[in-house]
Amino acid sequence: MFLQRTLRKKIEVKGIGIHTGKPATLRFCPAPAGAGIHFVRTDLDGQPFVKTQVDNVKATQMATTLGNSDLYVSTVEHCLSAVTAYRIDNLTIEVDGPEIPIVDGSAAPFLEALLSAGFVDLDSPRKYAYVTEHLQLGDGEKYAYIAPYNGLRISCTIDFSHPKIGLQEIDIDIDERTFKEQIASARTFGFLKDAEALRAMGLGLGGSLDNAIILDDKKILNPEGLRFDNEFVRHKVLDALGDLATAGAPIMGHIVLYKAGHDVMNKLVKKLLSSPQSFVMKELANSI
Repeated sequence: MFLQRTLRKKIEVKGIGIHTGKPATLRFCPAPAGAGIHFVRTDLDGQPFVKTQVDNVKATQMATTLGNSDLYVSTVEHCLSAVTAYRIDNLTIEVDGPEIPIVDGSAAPFLEALLSAGFVDLDSPRKYAYVTEHLQLGDGEKYAYIAPYNGLRISCTIDFSHPKIGLQEIDIDIDERTFKEQIASARTFGFLKDAEALRAMGLGLGGSLDNAIILDDKKILNPEGLRFDNEFVRHKVLDALGDLATAGAPIMGHIVLYKAGHDVMNKLVKKLLSSPQSFVMKELANSI
């Protein structure tokens, strides 16, 4: 059977917060079987923590924010996407401020850190939320649904009027190889015309060509261009994987997304967990 997994040793990632613009340091730390994934604010008195679960999602504007009465941690989705794809069940994530470092705008730096730390299988079985019936939400403008599937598959569509984005689609089975090769290095993106409004709201203060794809009305401003022709929709898959971590258990199912961001993903996870007839918890043999 598949066993729960954690890291072999502690590992650190440094950068700045894309919204705060302030230096940020993250540390991935091993945790015992059954612990789950927690974020710890090491800069606060008593080092309070918050568990990665859907009830602790406090905001979904521009990023996913986890919090409780003692703390909040923003922009958690990029590091959690690598954690989800690489089947890490138990982890303490220490951070010295209110935001995870954006690094280069993708999940690749977090994945590199996790791989350098190495993994340990724990003496406890991994239980999957195995989807058994269709669930859907949304409307014609944006929607999501999840269906039974023997694995984790994401079909994602985005549609922007910008000439460098337009309609993009991807359909991908998620495993360690496909995540590393096709998803992890896809960067977040934003529009130059929105920058002033974001800064007025205290957001995007650390955004730059070093950590995001930036577009004006007609073109991509990054001199190096794109890492993939459809990097934008690949990043949406990356975000969705990070948001799936809030389910508290690995999901087996086919997730279909149309113009769906963090808000829709949060609603989808909530709907799944509040519909116990739609999934069963099961252990899987290694041959599955």
